[in-house]
Amino acid sequence: MEFKIVQKTGSKNNLYIIDDEKSLKQITELSDKERKYVADCISKEQLSITVNHYGSYVFISFLKSKKTESQTFESCRKAGAEWQAAVNKFKLSDITIHNLSALSNAAYLMAEGISLANYQFLKYRSDAKKITHTLKTIWFTKQAITLKDLTQLSVITEAVYKARTLVNEPVNYLTATQLSKEISALGKEAGFKVTVLNKPQIAKEKMGGILAVNRGSILPPTFTIMEYKPAKAINKKPIVLVGKGIVYDTGGLSLKPTAASMDRMKSDMSGAALVSSTMYAAAKMKLPLHLIALVPATENRPGEDAYTPGDVITMYSGATVEVLNTDAEGRLVLADALHWAKRYKPEIVFDFATLTGAASAAIGEYGIVTMGTADDTSKQALNNSGMRQYERLAEFPFWDEYGELIKTDIADLKNIGGPVGGAITAGKFLEHFTDYPWMHFDIAGVSFVTSKRNYWTTGGTGCGIRMILDYLSHYGKA
Repeated sequence: MEFKIVQKTGSKNNLYIIDDEKSLKQITELSDKERKYVADCISKEQLSITVNHYGSYVFISFLKSKKTESQTFESCRKAGAEWQAAVNKFKLSDITIHNLSALSNAAYLMAEGISLANYQFLKYRSDAKKITHTLKTIWFTKQAITLKDLTQLSVITEAVYKARTLVNEPVNYLTATQLSKEISALGKEAGFKVTVLNKPQIAKEKMGGILAVNRGSILPPTFTIMEYKPAKAINKKPIVLVGKGIVYDTGGLSLKPTAASMDRMKSDMSGAALVSSTMYAAAKMKLPLHLIALVPATENRPGEDAYTPGDVITMYSGATVEVLNTDAEGRLVLADALHWAKRYKPEIVFDFATLTGAASAAIGEYGIVTMGTADDTSKQALNNSGMRQYERLAEFPFWDEYGELIKTDIADLKNIGGPVGGAITAGKFLEHFTDYPWMHFDIAGVSFVTSKRNYWTTGGTGCGIRMILDYLSHYGKA
């Protein structure tokens, strides 16, 4: 998708964003009769109107303010998703957005919805050429967007696209090794350093969590380290992002029991896709921040010498863990990465993972479950970013009592906590391996959808990328 500012001529197909009927007078290409038609549609609560000029189209999007600013922003994105469908239905290759409303960023938001809805994953479709969307370019009038915002929109859209593609790739292509190669390619393109540890190096480091989960696979694990450090970084200590990279999850010997529960398990590396694509965007946007990202990656299969319920494993930190369910594997690989992060003496650490069905069951697809030890200022900043991007955060309680549920007589802790508070006990397990300000984001409910939903396309969503980039963009600002 290309984004351009009109110099002399843009597209002959124009989308006008208005918030009152007076604005219709500014749309000179409408006749008086057409203007009256549009006004009549608006009076009947029809907010999206198309005028066919037989060779070009005029699209009118009437913007109505919602209860909150974040809801108004989201209504623009959703309207954009609707216009994306219309533009491709008419087989248009481009469109020009005009903002005649009082909402200064309306054109940005509308284009965001259009572009995110326009993503397709057609790599394995033999009819790809036939079904590829026709829309390729979004133009803006000079008054509708700044060059800085246009560049940001382009980079973030591309980052979400890249994350979605990684999630949509099947494991017969995207092994742990291939994932590390894809991340290396992102680093080369965007300009950040990538280091990949192979299985012998992981074994030398004694990363017991990663090695245990990998025992059921004939394919090796990887541990990928990304670093972006601009010359004038404003943070003295790095911000560290950790992403779960389980490229496929069968549940191991604790095989997933429910119908269709494995169908989408290629998406269990959504956290890895999120943090690597965030690094890509941050480097492309030249954010003045020292950032590090870590991705522990492997499959979780029941073959070979698979680890078993009842095993006691020694983690990278030296802590011992009684494994009572091999399907609680994500926390094992994340724990090794969180311990690794200690060497950086980080400012703050964020981990992103499709960690628990409990998080998804609790709040569904409407937000991201979060918890952790960061201070209230950081939590508020994250919440503000989540609201602005409508990738909302639901903070769960993190009381000490939940930590009691993962105690065991056999080892230092166990990898499941019982039938209650599953998302929180998983977070408490991870906390054991941290000694720095930290937040955990359980993206299980939002990482993957089985059918198109507004600007989320079928498959990987990339949800969480815009939220964390918003947070990083505002980092250090009052």
